[in-house]
Amino acid sequence: MQPGTLIRDYLTLGLRFDRIEEGYVDSFTGDPELRRAVAGEPAPEPAELARQADRLLTELPGVARVDGFTDQRADFIGAHLRALQFSARKFAGEEVGFVDEVRNYFDVEISRGDPERYRAAHARIDEVLGGSGPLADRMEAHRRSDEIPPERLEECIHAFSGALRDTVRATYPLPDAETIVYEVVTDKPWSGFNYYNGNYTSTVAVNADLKQQMANLPRLVAHESYPGHHTEHCRKEAGLVAGQDQQEQTIFLVNTPQCLMAEGLADLALHAAVGPGWGRWASEIYADLGLRFDGERAEALSEATAALADVRQDAALMLHDERRDVDEVLAFLQRWLLVDDTRARQMLRFLSSPLWRAYTSTYVEGYRLLRGWLDHRPAGVSLTERFGRLLDEPLIPSALRVDAA
Repeated sequence: MQPGTLIRDYLTLGLRFDRIEEGYVDSFTGDPELRRAVAGEPAPEPAELARQADRLLTELPGVARVDGFTDQRADFIGAHLRALQFSARKFAGEEVGFVDEVRNYFDVEISRGDPERYRAAHARIDEVLGGSGPLADRMEAHRRSDEIPPERLEECIHAFSGALRDTVRATYPLPDAETIVYEVVTDKPWSGFNYYNGNYTSTVAVNADLKQQMANLPRLVAHESYPGHHTEHCRKEAGLVAGQDQQEQTIFLVNTPQCLMAEGLADLALHAAVGPGWGRWASEIYADLGLRFDGERAEALSEATAALADVRQDAALMLHDERRDVDEVLAFLQRWLLVDDTRARQMLRFLSSPLWRAYTSTYVEGYRLLRGWLDHRPAGVSLTERFGRLLDEPLIPSALRVDAA
């Protein structure tokens, strides 16, 4: 089999998954005729999709021996075919444990977090917040005081987008045609979402159901836009697709290793673009809008609450592997994340979604893996250079582990 044939079969297979579960294809910017052809096919059978993935995995080593087909490219395709094969088996009704599900989708191992670490985080949050009374009440009061007035949300989004775009484009050049359209939406299980449209354009939706907070907005815009999802899509479209004809990069599939890599990258976007001192930087932008924001306090709270990242993954394990009662999981989220019932239920909605239930691990494990890889870079390699590899190369989690070792 020639490489072009295998890649086309891989894209066709990925598109067929969207016929089983709408939304499985996060974005597809390849040949529109291929998408139309798949849309006109009879509804696929999951077991048949598993066989198709298995066939392509069998044929991949032969294709990988073709001159110019790199090991990195073969490893990327192989990891994604294995994730698709596993997804097809699950869609076919095979019972799987949550740990196995995450491992096969995202190429990582997960386990429960450490409650002692959570207690230490609460102690630090208590110190930063000050005052007296129950910690959850003080945290909720802080969140309310930090809410962005709904009528100012779009204005704030564009202010941070503009500032980050100028910074990122100076470091990681983007095509002149790249643009983002922002929309404020409701009734979604996430806080923000990047819809990549191809041709260096994105639509970024921000969920207004959860009151957006001043401390979180810079991170959200960096995550979805600059230098997060939008920037990664643009750089890979320009470098890998247009530059190297790696057509497998025209499809982005949920529940595959590229999601863990993308979410880890996006969660580190503000760190890469601004770094320590982002609180003061954000304060200046808010001040230009006539809004008061204690950036130093927000940065300290952000550092403290980062130690609670595993709580959401723990909740998923409780729900799906340990079969805990929903009310017990809600109480666990409320206790450790210091959130009210509304926020806990919004999180539970995401954790309960058939399509998205494992996705929380992409944030938890993605951040952990990529932050370690960035921090432990070789001497003489800058953070900018190291982060640029994430934007530009078809890396997978196991490749980062090997590289770190």
